[in-house]
Amino acid sequence: MTELPELSGKVALVTGASRGIGYGIAEALVARGDRVCITGRGEDALKEAVEKLGSDRVVAVAGKAADEAHQAAVVERTMEAFGRVDFLVNNAGTNPVFGPIAELDLNVARKVYETNVISALGFAQQTWKAWQKDNGGAIVNIASIAGVSASPFIGAYGMSKAAMVNLTLQLAHEFAPVVRVNAIAPAVIKTKFAQALYEGREAEAAAAYPLGRLGVPADIGGAAAFLTSEQSDWVTGQTLVVDGGLFLNAGVH
Repeated sequence: MTELPELSGKVALVTGASRGIGYGIAEALVARGDRVCITGRGEDALKEAVEKLGSDRVVAVAGKAADEAHQAAVVERTMEAFGRVDFLVNNAGTNPVFGPIAELDLNVARKVYETNVISALGFAQQTWKAWQKDNGGAIVNIASIAGVSASPFIGAYGMSKAAMVNLTLQLAHEFAPVVRVNAIAPAVIKTKFAQALYEGREAEAAAAYPLGRLGVPADIGGAAAFLTSEQSDWVTGQTLVVDGGLFLNAGVH
């Protein structure tokens, strides 16, 4: 098996990374030698994440992803600490509501879109201006299979992730040829964020997957490591579905 090359001189910014998928991505990037800035809302959770990841290679900035001042402060802190920001992974997201969109509170819909999509655009703009425009790099947007198919009960989340897929296409077109932009669309990953989708019925939920299990954060960490490596230098504008084979069952009854 070909190993991913170590990129010890590179720097990544990973949003929503104090736990779950974001933490798994940060862990994968640190493991290959990157230095990383992570964000999240809780200072205590971020502090714990930094300690586990290694305070000599990781810094953290607490704040709300949708806050423009926070976005600017995060990129500024990354540049201050490491002098560059080669990779951006937009993972911050929210899903505060379950149910049909016919009954969806529009203010909630706005909040979901603001956090899941507009924040990703904001971080992309900031990293582009601060480093990537003149020096290149890669962006990875964390979408979802809910963004490429209808998903009962999480329609608001799915709508926002569909927008994330299109944002990926737009940025890939506009930032080429210096910056590659791709997305990852995971199925259910075993995190606190997705707990409501499998808690108390994990075996039943996993039975729908041809590979026989739900995903774990390391599965997405590996995909993000690939999409920010030299091995994916000719890949841009793509959405990589990481779903344990779930889509293989589409239309199978």
